Amino acid sequence: MNTFWQWFWLLVWSFFFVCYLMVLFQVITDLFRDHELSGWWKAVWVILLIIFPLISLLIYLIARGSGMGKRQLAAARAAQEATNQYIQSVASGGTGPSAADQIQSAKSLLDSGTINQAEFDQLKAKALA
Repeated sequence: MNTFWQWFWLLVWSFFFVCYLMVLFQVITDLFRDHELSGWWKAVWVILLIIFPLISLLIYLIARGSGMGKRQLAAARAAQEATNQYIQSVASGGTGPSAADQIQSAKSLLDSGTINQAEFDQLKAKALA
C-alpha cells in the first residue's frame, strides 16, 4: 500500500469480489431451491460455475433470472406464513403443534419402528395433558 491509488484499486477490486460472491451464493441457493430442475442439471450448473465462473454466472442470470425472483418470493411467503401460524398458535394459548399433530407424528414414528408402544403411549399422554 505505497500509494493512494494502490489502496483505491484494492478497495474497488475487493468490492467487486464481494459482489461476485453474493451473486454466486444467490445462484447456488436458487439452484438447490428449484424442484423442477433435475439433479443432473444442477450438477452441470455447479461444475460450470466452478470451471467458468463469470461466464456461467452471467448465462445463468440471463437464462433463469426471472425464475429466481419467483422462487425467492415463494420461499419468503412460505417463511412468513409459517411465522404467522406460529404466532397465532402461541397467541391462542398454544405453545406449538396441536395435540392431534403431536399424536399423528408419534404414530408415524411408531409405524416406522423408531419408537416402541410404551414410548408412543408416553408421547400420547404428554400431548393430551
